Amino acid sequence: MRVALIARWLSYAVAALAFAAFGTASAQKTQLTVYTALETDQLKAYTEGFNKAYPDIEITWVRDSTGIITAKIMAEKAAPKADVIMGVAATSMAIFEQEGMLNPYSPKGVGALNARFVDTKKPPAWVGMDVWGATICFNTVEAAKRNIPKPETWKDLTKPVYKGQIVMPHPASSGTGYFDVTAWLQIFGEAEGWKFMDGLHENIAQYMHSGSRPCAAAAAGEYVLGISFEYRANREKARGAPVELVFPKEGLGWDLEAIGIVKTTTKLDAAKKLEDWSVTDAAMALYAANFAIVAVPSLSKPLPNVPANYASLLAKNDFAWAAKNRDKILAEWSKRYESKAAPK
Repeated sequence: MRVALIARWLSYAVAALAFAAFGTASAQKTQLTVYTALETDQLKAYTEGFNKAYPDIEITWVRDSTGIITAKIMAEKAAPKADVIMGVAATSMAIFEQEGMLNPYSPKGVGALNARFVDTKKPPAWVGMDVWGATICFNTVEAAKRNIPKPETWKDLTKPVYKGQIVMPHPASSGTGYFDVTAWLQIFGEAEGWKFMDGLHENIAQYMHSGSRPCAAAAAGEYVLGISFEYRANREKARGAPVELVFPKEGLGWDLEAIGIVKTTTKLDAAKKLEDWSVTDAAMALYAANFAIVAVPSLSKPLPNVPANYASLLAKNDFAWAAKNRDKILAEWSKRYESKAAPK
């Protein structure tokens, strides 16, 4: 009996020591708060990839759509809670830079990145990860039922045949929605751009508060067309949804997913490690599984359903102009079209 009691006591002691050791190891991990607009279904792979390189750093993601996460960051300007901003539009990063909220840093390997995808200052306030661009998700089954043709251009979407069958992202909530609006203003010119959006508005059923939601709604047959982006369109098609990806001929709105360090972080070393990792070949390979264009040109690879000339379809995009005029553009857009915004 005495031997049994001693053995049991020893087993408890070993378990307690093991638990204490685990707790110590866990406590030694650096906790890094990262604000992001990355898609939820991308975060697991990116976290695992980063932790393979840096197991001593634990990421706490705070995720929302681009417009919402941008507003949250600006609201916290006086007392930032994030250490790093990752997977947020370069147009938003330009705003944070203008407000003096970022800690400039040249990550290891930055020289391999396409110079167009890196902030021009030395050292850069942010660096790009990948390109995401506009795509129309076209539900072929629902279109056939309603005898609705597949569009080829943006201006096709103003035709009466599409009335009530189009959904798109709200530009104040969604980075995808904002780059759509700024692309149309740059492609068509300001006067013609607003004229086009007036015509499009006549056919819009709803402006949704997510870049993904319009494609998901089209894939589910709720609407025939959802203006979205290529990653979500490819995901819906891979799941078996009857959608075709349409890339309008006038040009595609687009933006960069980018990363930058928040100036006030007290975990600068860990934040730099995350930015270093974000430009590695391993990270680029993860991005390339989702997007056709990544910041290291040689690591981009073709994706199903995305045309080989995809890069040439991207509209000329002035990130600085889009950032500087964001409030003005959104105010004008809201004045004209807010009546069809989805409830928040």
